[in-house]
Amino acid sequence: MTKIIGLTGGIGSGKSTVANLFMSKGVPVYIADTEAKKLMESRNIITKITNYFGNDILVNLKIDRPKLAKLVFNNPEKLSELNNIVHPEVQKHFQNWLKNKKDFPFVIKEAAILFETGGNKQCDKVITVVAPQELRIQRVKERDKVTREDVLERINNQWTDEMKILVSDFVIENIDIESTKSKVDEILKELNNL
Repeated sequence: MTKIIGLTGGIGSGKSTVANLFMSKGVPVYIADTEAKKLMESRNIITKITNYFGNDILVNLKIDRPKLAKLVFNNPEKLSELNNIVHPEVQKHFQNWLKNKKDFPFVIKEAAILFETGGNKQCDKVITVVAPQELRIQRVKERDKVTREDVLERINNQWTDEMKILVSDFVIENIDIESTKSKVDEILKELNNL
């Protein structure tokens, strides 16, 4: 049976870089955040979100993502409600995706909030990507064109690296690409022997 390897890490840690390295080695990778964004464009989820958050969350009949983000990032109750709407749909989508990957010994499921949503319980192993906080802040500021305060707010809504490391099977410290590549190769060898 195809094993599920969770891949997670805090914002700006470099999960996408690591996911791309695994993809380049022929490993199927499911990017939960990307799929969640696509699913949030479906009529079904838009209806559920507007039922809870109201119609002023819409622009041209689509979810205004920055507006929604502002509402949920400072409010754990609203964030939890949004997760309760979106995550079951992502899980269903992932299970359908997985059906087409039966020929692979394992797949990677990349999710920023893998532990926070309990997604790690469906994984056979978990890889956590970490990086020093200042480097993470710098990466996200450059990538998303946001303030330091915005990044810290997002970091504070996620589990700490220390919490994730305690319950992970593998840890990749993503500071420079060469050491990250060699760590991915090392983990791949172990995963191929599962």
